Amino acid sequence: MLLAVCVLSVLCLVLLVALVRMRRDARRTTRELDAMRQRLDDLEQQTTVQPAATPSTAPVEFVITDLGRERRSPEPVRLEAPAFADIVLKETVVKAASLVHGVRRGLAPATRNRIRFEMRQEVRRARRQRRADLKAAQRDLHARQRATLTEEAS
Repeated sequence: MLLAVCVLSVLCLVLLVALVRMRRDARRTTRELDAMRQRLDDLEQQTTVQPAATPSTAPVEFVITDLGRERRSPEPVRLEAPAFADIVLKETVVKAASLVHGVRRGLAPATRNRIRFEMRQEVRRARRQRRADLKAAQRDLHARQRATLTEEAS
């Protein structure tokens, strides 16, 4: 019971942190969007005040932007609090679901068996390597001892 309460409290804390971060990001994005709109309006005013002199003999150039033309200003999208909360909740639920799916997949019996098999292979390989290293060290030690004995005998 205590574990469930702890898990739920941690989950609530994570959701709260995610909500605060998303709100901060939304505010920052809104500020950046307002600044870009202001810059665009300034550019548009500059082009209407100082019309560009284009020679009539110049080739026609295709322009993708609407700078110099009348444009209707679209109404900024305003999310109401319930809609914003709904979006945040949906994104959080999707992230939590993907985390749960990953944990379930990682703890699946097939995955655990594969990990156990690979661990067993690695342990056997390490044992064989240690035995080979030990035998090589013993051979080297015996060779040194024989060399020392033959030097003392001569």
